[in-house]
Amino acid sequence: MKIENRKMKSENSSERRCAQKCDAGDSREFKISAENYGSRSNLHFAFFNFQFSLLFILILGASLFGTVAPASAQNIPDKMVATVTNGSRATPDLITYSDLVWQLALEPGTPIPEHPNSAQLNHALHLLEDQLLILQEARKLPSADTPEGIAARDKEVYVRRNELASAFGGQQVMQDRMARVGLSNEQLDLILRDRVMVDQYLDFRFRAFTIVTDKEIQDRYAQTYGGLKNSGRIVPKLEEVRSRIKDELTEQKIEGDIDKFVDDLRDQPGTEIVVLNPV
Repeated sequence: MKIENRKMKSENSSERRCAQKCDAGDSREFKISAENYGSRSNLHFAFFNFQFSLLFILILGASLFGTVAPASAQNIPDKMVATVTNGSRATPDLITYSDLVWQLALEPGTPIPEHPNSAQLNHALHLLEDQLLILQEARKLPSADTPEGIAARDKEVYVRRNELASAFGGQQVMQDRMARVGLSNEQLDLILRDRVMVDQYLDFRFRAFTIVTDKEIQDRYAQTYGGLKNSGRIVPKLEEVRSRIKDELTEQKIEGDIDKFVDDLRDQPGTEIVVLNPV
């Protein structure tokens, strides 16, 4: 309609100019017959119909293209879910809905739900809250931003990517899961970089100070294999399984220490977790 109105306005202007020139006694005649005017109007109308038809075809094509887009990719409406702070920084860390979906997508052995339910989303939210509280503690330490330190972190992120892909059954499987939830390679690297920082902080804080005594190893051996004696089954000697038992006890102690540490972080003064939109 805008095109047609502009053209009609132009024609009206031409007629007014013609009338003004005729009134002024111009020797040239500006005479437009009804037949010629009708022909030009039909031409303008046909041109407008052509443009309207072309616009309709383009809009219809765009709609059809959107309809046949890959069905496997989820269109996730993002929103703010929660903020987390331990009081050490002026600006809290933000958790969004996409963060929750990405957390679920990066859990090996867990199918990606088309529409995650409240229990699944709150499970992911709790994990991300814990991770951010630990990450904020890790940021208090001096950062190794030297070229060597950055290269070491990048290498560890690369290792983590390969380990994650292996857990999913291959790079292509992992990429397919990422595509379904709109997770890019750059975003995955940022997630893994935070996880590396968290794990390195926990190793620094707990692993070097975790001690397993001989008595604890002997007690675990007796608990695991004591009931198998005289059962006809082959029972390994203590020395054959000592290293494995020690590793198991070490990991269990570290896990317990971390759980207590996170609980203390949640309860400490200055920690504030605000749920903006319940899931």
